[in-house]
Amino acid sequence: MRKRRKLKAEINVVPYIDVMLVLLIIFMVTAPLLNLGVDVDLPRSRAHALEARKEAVMVLVDAQGAFSYQVGDGKPKPLASADELGATIRAIHEQNADAPVVLAADHSLQYQKVMDVMTLLQGAGVAKVSLMSQPAQAAGAGQH
Repeated sequence: MRKRRKLKAEINVVPYIDVMLVLLIIFMVTAPLLNLGVDVDLPRSRAHALEARKEAVMVLVDAQGAFSYQVGDGKPKPLASADELGATIRAIHEQNADAPVVLAADHSLQYQKVMDVMTLLQGAGVAKVSLMSQPAQAAGAGQH
């Protein structure tokens, strides 16, 4: 009479370990060779590092560079000049220093102009300026 052998239900992991070690060596050799940085010539500004705050005043800049502002859920109020924007934001910031300022600039506006507005807001006493953007899916749907 012959004895039946029991089947083993174990996985042989030795080939997987060999493959993993080969991949590890490949990644260790190639990782230092990857250049993950991109050279960008950023505009110049005298702005300093910004700190965090907690509420919401929205500064809007349209494609022509016209300014307006919106407090909370109110209607946007147009402003005549950059000086008027600075004075208005300074007055709002003095009343509520915890209100963060959000900058919503048109996508076709030059980056230097956006940086100039951020410098103006910083000169008005705002320590943090957040930039507003649309998610990529909504931007493709024609919502600007």
